Amino acid sequence: MKITLICVGKCRESYFQGAVSEYQKRLSRYAKTEIIEVKDEKTPENASDAEEELIRETEGQRILMKIPEHAYLICTAIDGKSFDSVEMSCRLSDLMVRGESHLVFVIGGSIGLSKAVLSRADEKWSFSKLTFPHQLMRIILLEQLYRSFRILNHEPYHK
Repeated sequence: MKITLICVGKCRESYFQGAVSEYQKRLSRYAKTEIIEVKDEKTPENASDAEEELIRETEGQRILMKIPEHAYLICTAIDGKSFDSVEMSCRLSDLMVRGESHLVFVIGGSIGLSKAVLSRADEKWSFSKLTFPHQLMRIILLEQLYRSFRILNHEPYHK
């Protein structure tokens, strides 16, 4: 199993980088993980709807260029499907049994994902109705993937 995270923006803070590295290391027992960062666009403080749409489209084109042709694409989105940890592990199991060998997760920038990226998605998953900084969302996603593999392998993990 290969898991790729495509993320808008860089993870600059060392404490976020440390957590990302730790969960990538833990996940390496179960899947090959890769993180691809695409450049984010500066969003003016009082950006119009049209300016925000242009920013999403620009970032979206960068994302689409990084998605491998036959990968199964899951976008993180507030309006996506919500899971508890056991349900998420079951969904991952279903995808693996179906033969999906490369899962790509997309974490958008501060104003979300473009329509083009969302329409390319095979699924949209929500991790909360709350909005998280993209650096923190990487950690949440990696931790939940790690938790899912622990559950699938009947290995202990705190609840």
